[in-house]
Amino acid sequence: MKYYLIAGEASGDLHASNLMAALKENDPKAEFRFLGGDLMRAVGGTLVKHYREMAFMGFIPVLLNLRTILNNMKTCQEDIRRYQPDVVILIDYPGFNLKIAKYVKTQLGLPVYYYISPKIWAWKQYRIRDFRRYVDRMFCILPFETEFFRKLNYSVDYVGNPSVDSVAYYKEHQAIPKDTFIKEEGLANKPILALLSGSRKQEIKDNLPTMLKVASAYPDYQPVIAGAPGIDPAYYQEYIGSYPAKIVFGKTYPLLQHSAAALVTSGTATLETALFRVPQVVCYYVVAGQLASFIFKHFFHTKYISLVNLIGGREIVQELFGARFSESQIQDELGRILQDPAYRKRMLDGYDKIIHTLGMPGASKRTARLIVESLGS
Repeated sequence: MKYYLIAGEASGDLHASNLMAALKENDPKAEFRFLGGDLMRAVGGTLVKHYREMAFMGFIPVLLNLRTILNNMKTCQEDIRRYQPDVVILIDYPGFNLKIAKYVKTQLGLPVYYYISPKIWAWKQYRIRDFRRYVDRMFCILPFETEFFRKLNYSVDYVGNPSVDSVAYYKEHQAIPKDTFIKEEGLANKPILALLSGSRKQEIKDNLPTMLKVASAYPDYQPVIAGAPGIDPAYYQEYIGSYPAKIVFGKTYPLLQHSAAALVTSGTATLETALFRVPQVVCYYVVAGQLASFIFKHFFHTKYISLVNLIGGREIVQELFGARFSESQIQDELGRILQDPAYRKRMLDGYDKIIHTLGMPGASKRTARLIVESLGS
């Protein structure tokens, strides 16, 4: 069968590539065409457009790049029309993908499946109308999403979480000893403090300087930055300056494997950090912090921003964003993690409960099997 996939950022590229590999196992004649990244290209098929040409986040960047976004959408629509796939599979990235879903269903009449639901449980619940109209099947990766969508009278499949798959595969097949990691990356022989400052330039600009200041208050630990795919090392150096921090690229999992603690922006990274059982502080800068906190409290439909707390259903890690984002508060929370064994243990116990809730690895394989079975019937 012919599959057309759309992933608009680095995490989508990762999860889509794993899904493609699983589809090939279930459908040896599978052909792929996609908007995505290097990991998807490595599995095979035709890359139509790289996600680096698509990843615009926030009102101003979207406005400034509106012509590019519209051109990307037109290119994608025309390419799907010419290719005539058996199914279009969308991976998160709702602003773009839901418009594509509408075009595919109303103009082409092709099946549309969604893998990794957009987070409408946080806000924009009105998008459920688009799912009902344009998405034939939804495969969710967060356990609480099945109940959320059930209340909105929309049936979904919980398939497990792909981060569980990725971390489990790494631990079984790719894990490296700490001595090897330190030697390969030229690190010092002292405890590591991981800094995961985001995957986009704006996130790095907003979060990394404060992270570095906080890290400097703990000289017994060495700060190591997880470099994001597609970001030039020189960009990080603008903010590192004289701080004694190192950067590693393509080594986020080895970094987490050997870290004593982490400062993490919100997103998939918070969950991956928990899966490696690394105590963390979630810290995310937003413009007009007081206003952002007010909006989140009164207009969002969830109490938390981190996947760790959302899956756990309670505050397992501190979320220092909006009005709570400050160097002093992040430094105090990191100190508790590093210096209070009982506090550290409570966080790790919370991690263990969400790991149990997420279930066993196999999200990509389960999703691929359901897709192939559905199309075959």
